[in-house]
Amino acid sequence: MRKLIDDIRPMPCAYRLIAIDLDGTLLGSNHQVSPENIRAIARARAAGCMVCLCTGRGWVECRAFVRQIEQTEPAIVAGGAIVTCAKSERTLHRFPIDHALAHELTEVMLSHGHAVLVLKDPDATGAPGELSGHDYLIVSPDGHGRIDPVTRWWCDQHNLKVRVVSSLHLDEHPDHTVRVGICGPRDTTSRAADEIRERFGQRIQMHLFGAVTPILGAGEKPGQVLIFEAFEKRVNKWTAIQWLAARHGIDESRIVAIGNDVNDIAMLENAGLSIAVANAIPEALAAADRKTLSHDEHGVAYAIERVLCGEW
Repeated sequence: MRKLIDDIRPMPCAYRLIAIDLDGTLLGSNHQVSPENIRAIARARAAGCMVCLCTGRGWVECRAFVRQIEQTEPAIVAGGAIVTCAKSERTLHRFPIDHALAHELTEVMLSHGHAVLVLKDPDATGAPGELSGHDYLIVSPDGHGRIDPVTRWWCDQHNLKVRVVSSLHLDEHPDHTVRVGICGPRDTTSRAADEIRERFGQRIQMHLFGAVTPILGAGEKPGQVLIFEAFEKRVNKWTAIQWLAARHGIDESRIVAIGNDVNDIAMLENAGLSIAVANAIPEALAAADRKTLSHDEHGVAYAIERVLCGEW
């Protein structure tokens, strides 16, 4: 792969923006960015492309990878709900969810026994003089005991700032919520998602998918822990990409999107060129114009190679 990429001579590219999903796309199953993908991204920039990570993670949860690929352009985080300046780490734009709607969703999620993960714009929750405040407000009437172990692991892994409260009425920043979600076992999470889909389906954007978990051991099966997320109706990665493209004068036909999961479908359906990695879900593969190698085979690097040489 390295020789193939290095043999490509940098030249002006037909595309001006490459939006790349993180988990399951840029990251391999080892939760790392491969050297092959890092080199390919550098070559894309040398060819005049803006490269933008476009992830369901919040800013703090993806910051290390933004730095690893040396991204200075804005990053699209929280499933498209926030656009963050990679240099200053300040929010450039956000799509908040209505507070009354967030309350309704929270009550349903609590009724299914979950702690509710209320994602905040950390740029808006800090005290005066602070760069950022808490990343998550976790609503749990039972305190920390109701929080799923995977959520605990995730928060510890990324050193997230979390505030646990017994009720959403204790939220001091009601206007800065961008997502309401749960994480837990497949059966209970699916039941909560089904009720919310039935009751709120026309009012929200929602996603249900497998959680990122510690690297599985022998005999362990993926997909046993699910994440369910609810956003304001218009929020998705593509609407955030549109906002960023307009800011930089980039025509939508000159945008490449690379992804693998349910929250990538909107950008795959609308980008000028859409590419799904081989390990993508069937819906993402169906939405894409092209299929690249899997995330464990440096599929992002292979796709960028094809774009830079003009084959795609």
